[in-house]
Amino acid sequence: MIWEVIQGQAAFRTKFEHDAPVLACCFSGDGQRLISGGCDQQVRLRDLQAQQSITLGSHEQPVKHVAALDEMNLFVSGSWDKTLRFWSPQQQKPVLTLDLPERVYAMDVKSNLMVIGCADRHVLSYDLKRIQQSTTPLKAGVSAVKTQTRSIACFPDGTGYALGSVEGRVSVQDFQDSKKTFTFKSKQTNENTLCAVNALDFHPAMKSVMATCGSDGQFVMWDKDSKKCLTKFTPCKFAITAGKFNRTGNYFAYSVSYDWSQGHKENNGTAPRQVFIHQYQTG
Repeated sequence: MIWEVIQGQAAFRTKFEHDAPVLACCFSGDGQRLISGGCDQQVRLRDLQAQQSITLGSHEQPVKHVAALDEMNLFVSGSWDKTLRFWSPQQQKPVLTLDLPERVYAMDVKSNLMVIGCADRHVLSYDLKRIQQSTTPLKAGVSAVKTQTRSIACFPDGTGYALGSVEGRVSVQDFQDSKKTFTFKSKQTNENTLCAVNALDFHPAMKSVMATCGSDGQFVMWDKDSKKCLTKFTPCKFAITAGKFNRTGNYFAYSVSYDWSQGHKENNGTAPRQVFIHQYQTG
């Protein structure tokens, strides 16, 4: 479902469907197209102005993440089939396929940097300027935190990334200055409860400001350069499963639902499925 925020009010615009749960979606840079993927293993592209959809291609397993590569005029999808596939609307087969060491759990693209978080803590970084000439990762290794990766957000200038884990820790990796590389606990975790960092996102204008969202039902603003917490917002009663700034950074949208951090036995159907929009004011 596509919504537009006008003067602080959300207005429904349109919707389109997959044949199974949708796990990922992303706007193109101009906001005119939407790429999506999910458990039907399909990667689809929706032209929002023409109200037409095409299938770019498919994977052998569910599609976990998608992104628009505007400068390359391509789209990329990451799947649990352990591949990345690059798509063009002009052809039915992938432009490029990269084999990965494990299933894709997290992915983000900013500037020319693409970072992939896979199962077993694998993390791979790619320079998109070079990827069609060389598929060798810019960096490859395991995450600095010792538990499963849940979320990734690249710095807006493409010089590093932040990674969130299932037990509440965040790793900040700066490629240009090792003194700015560190880890910290974003979510409180006790012996009985894992508070996963389900979503990370950087403010598009205040480029050092990062939002973290998680199983504890709270979103928090941090400054990665000063390594300080800026604001902790009042927690919800339920887990926050996704969070994202809009293009200008004056709104922060987040969703509330069950996040599966406590397994299927705790999914009793009582958690709401809602999207909220917070007006974010700077200064």
